[in-house]
Amino acid sequence: MIARKLFFFSTLNFFIFTSLSFAQVNLELQLIGRYETGLFDQGGSEIVAYDFLSKRLFSVNAGDNSLDVIDLSNPSSPVLLYNVDMSQYGGAANSVAVNAGIVAVAIENNDKQLPGKVVLFDVNGNFLNEAEVGSLPDMLTFTRNGRFLVVANEGEPNSNYSIDPEGSVSIIELKGRGKSLVVTNVTFDQFNGQEELLRQQGIRIYGPNASASEDFEPEYIAISDDDRFAYVTLQENNALAILDLNSKSILSIKPLGYKNHLMTGNELDASDKDNIVNITNWPVLGMYQPDGIAYFKSSGNGYLITANEGDAREYTNFVEESRVNSLTLDPTAFPNGSTLKQNSKLGRLNVTNKLGDVDNDGDFDKLYCFGGRSFSIWDAQGNLIFDSGAQLEQITANAFPTHFNSTNDANNTFDNRSDNKGPEPEGVVVANILNRNFAFIGLERIGGVVVYDITNPSDPSFVQYINSRDFSGNPAAGTAGDLGPEGLLFIPFNRSPNLKPLLVVGNEISGSISIFQVNVSINNASLNYSAEFENRTDKIDNDSNQENESLKEFSLNQNHPNPFNPSTTISFSIPVSGYVTLKVYDMLGNEVATLVNDNLASGTHGVDFNAGNLASGVYIYRLQSGNLISTKRLILLK
Repeated sequence: MIARKLFFFSTLNFFIFTSLSFAQVNLELQLIGRYETGLFDQGGSEIVAYDFLSKRLFSVNAGDNSLDVIDLSNPSSPVLLYNVDMSQYGGAANSVAVNAGIVAVAIENNDKQLPGKVVLFDVNGNFLNEAEVGSLPDMLTFTRNGRFLVVANEGEPNSNYSIDPEGSVSIIELKGRGKSLVVTNVTFDQFNGQEELLRQQGIRIYGPNASASEDFEPEYIAISDDDRFAYVTLQENNALAILDLNSKSILSIKPLGYKNHLMTGNELDASDKDNIVNITNWPVLGMYQPDGIAYFKSSGNGYLITANEGDAREYTNFVEESRVNSLTLDPTAFPNGSTLKQNSKLGRLNVTNKLGDVDNDGDFDKLYCFGGRSFSIWDAQGNLIFDSGAQLEQITANAFPTHFNSTNDANNTFDNRSDNKGPEPEGVVVANILNRNFAFIGLERIGGVVVYDITNPSDPSFVQYINSRDFSGNPAAGTAGDLGPEGLLFIPFNRSPNLKPLLVVGNEISGSISIFQVNVSINNASLNYSAEFENRTDKIDNDSNQENESLKEFSLNQNHPNPFNPSTTISFSIPVSGYVTLKVYDMLGNEVATLVNDNLASGTHGVDFNAGNLASGVYIYRLQSGNLISTKRLILLK
């Protein structure tokens, strides 16, 4: 009898989630608010983070070298609360992340080739602690459990390339809410002496006399869902590093390969001087060179999504960027070379001069351009699953045919970026909404956010392109809307100040923060709000070690019986006396019952739920006690 019950429950769950997966889920971004620093082209807002208990945004402001703290209680009207001066801690602030009320800021040294810092604050801007990390900490992120901060130290050379510090990844263990910090700097020393082998594998190591550890420049980090692995983009090297966070070591470096722009579907617009949209095939290979990266799961498997921006090294005595018309093309490889070198063809395209002379005879047998002008999906081992090909250029050309491939600091610049990385996809975040994965990709040059449904990683589908830029405005005067999206942040409904999912975008050029509401409907029925609808317990203000006993004493149990008709019992435990709510919601996010709304003593409690007035279906019940929240599903079967 028990086995039959378990089988029935499992089958019912499978039916529910299969039905949800095949439901028509529609998503639309709507601009509802904007915060403006008034700083044009000074990096007034680049990276943003959010603390949902205080309802505050934290934004890195390079123009003022400050951390801007913004009240997001009303997302339609964000208000600056205060600034934290970063100059007292070193050089420029580059990145910010928030977890459980701890705000972490990555700060470079005044001498960028020397070690930088990570500085911790509380949500009120009070200093907590700091730790020394590697050279030029450019990005940082918490692991999901809050135990570690993982920092990408880019290690860029100085202007004349006479000093090239090692790139590295710092792993900072937080103890006692950041009162104690244990730092492990993971370098790439183990690959020194293997440079030629790595080049043969397709990994770019090409700085003047640089070792592998000096040449690798960590750019961005994604963390696996189990906090076991960190995936680090090495942008200039066109590679991906995979780190084991348990052993604090580099497992492997994966070459990302090259994109053949002669293949159907991989077209690009290569000229900024032909005065037309001309997305077509060319005999050139694209280096993916991703900036942003995010991790997600689909059908139980882990995947990575990258925004393939592209980047070239340019220093006083080392410039790798050349236009095709300045290079000598091998006549066998390019029999129509003189035609290709015309400005209206390939001549204006920027390519690397450090790769492509296959036989070392002084001419170029292959041409490699910067960036994929795309987003890509990889499996967790770094194998390519999908690339968006020419879709981003095609989408932006259809949306703004007279502003195609515009640059981000001036209007009336049609076709300006066609010769150099196109729309430049820079940042990417993934949100799971109604059991479907959606990717939000920011386009740094023309601007805006592209949305894809990536639930099927091998066959993503385009959902929306929204651009809050005003092409009729004056960028320098602050009337051109949002320019140069850099960092993207998704806030799920259950952490959102207005109980609607939000997408927050930091815009480097306009110095503004754009706030989009994510409107979701299923089978054309609008949701009050959407969620991942997964069982979860969140401790809002936890100890970074996750050793706090209160979390262990806080629990929401599965209702019994389940499935039920029409009554069931829900029990829960709370660590301290205080105000408690227990509410039930339908799958559209509508509140259907309040079971507890009172002050309760610490300990275990139980409540009966009679759903006689409700229809059969899946419901969500949510417990909140102080700073602790937990949700679970229940099934009413009549």
